[in-house]
Amino acid sequence: MTERKLRVLVGKPGLDGHDRGAKIISRAFRDAGFEIIYTGLHQTPEQIVSAAIQEDVDCVGLSILSGAHNTLLPQVCQLLKEKNADDIIVFGGGVIPDDDIPGLKSAGIREVFTPGTSTEDIVAWVRNNVHPRA
Repeated sequence: MTERKLRVLVGKPGLDGHDRGAKIISRAFRDAGFEIIYTGLHQTPEQIVSAAIQEDVDCVGLSILSGAHNTLLPQVCQLLKEKNADDIIVFGGGVIPDDDIPGLKSAGIREVFTPGTSTEDIVAWVRNNVHPRA
């Protein structure tokens, strides 16, 4: 029996109106054979978590350029935990200062991709670190 495709939700939390990167990474994930759910712009952490649970995803990739990453990304992890869905892996990308990355990781964000990271590297990280949930 073949293993099912990974299901990846790509979310844009907060008031960030720039979604070019989210669309590019969504396309890279699709081309890599993953199932993609893109939530669109201006999503609250609650909306992202609700969609992740409803869509039974394996991971959530959050794209953020607004500077609110220290608030919004940990909120997604906390809400997943409150909903007993903290087995959904969360990673992020965008304009995130290196000094903020350790705090994000301690809040549950598994990996943070900064500008210049290739889509191939992100896809490879997902392949190596995310597995279909039971």
